[in-house]
Amino acid sequence: MSNKIQVKEAGEIKPVATGYGVCFATSEIAVKRHKVGYFYREKPNSYADSGWRFLSGYESAEFMANPNNTGLYDINIIANCDPAIIAYLHKPIGSVFIRDSKTDTFLDMI
Repeated sequence: MSNKIQVKEAGEIKPVATGYGVCFATSEIAVKRHKVGYFYREKPNSYADSGWRFLSGYESAEFMANPNNTGLYDINIIANCDPAIIAYLHKPIGSVFIRDSKTDTFLDMI
């Protein structure tokens, strides 16, 4: 799990998506609290890994090249940052979603 400081304090984290394991997310979401703009699920890298990868859409190639800008987080933390992802966490490996900026909903890209 990441040791980065999240905007929400530990007491503010509610159990809204527990038991899913960890995910990869950028600090744009976990620290700066931008909404998830794009997420996908790939084959997990370990037992605890859910396979979910979350990005805001604000990340540049240079940003992503810096390992300090990404981390592993419990999915519950990311779900507290953007509860809209919760409805999709049961989706299988290979799932890809992008947020439609006009409707603020996720589009299934597969």
